Amino acid sequence: MAWLYLLLAGLLEVAWASGLQASEGFTKWLPSVITITLLAVSFFCFARAMRRIEVGTAYAVFTGIGTVGTVIVGIVLLDEPASVFKLFFIALLVGGIVGLKVISGKGEAEQVAAKPEQTSE
Repeated sequence: MAWLYLLLAGLLEVAWASGLQASEGFTKWLPSVITITLLAVSFFCFARAMRRIEVGTAYAVFTGIGTVGTVIVGIVLLDEPASVFKLFFIALLVGGIVGLKVISGKGEAEQVAAKPEQTSE
């Protein structure tokens, strides 16, 4: 469940980062309110994810999703240039995100197994 929260937080980061442009420096009230709301929900999901995922891994994945997603939105929706180098480095970021997910899944399972079960009284 923590990884779903982290994925949602990253996707919402893409949305609020894109909303910053639409708000024109927070001079338009509706895009500004939407952007701030998306930002708050994004950080809420990020905080929930960090309950189970190490902070370094969670932050790297969160910002990686946001970076890759925002660049893709820029290319697809805002007609920003898509050079071979830009696409290559996006692929490197995606590889790093996937790699962190793979290696942290093993550590997370070990941590859960090592913790004693909590009982509610």
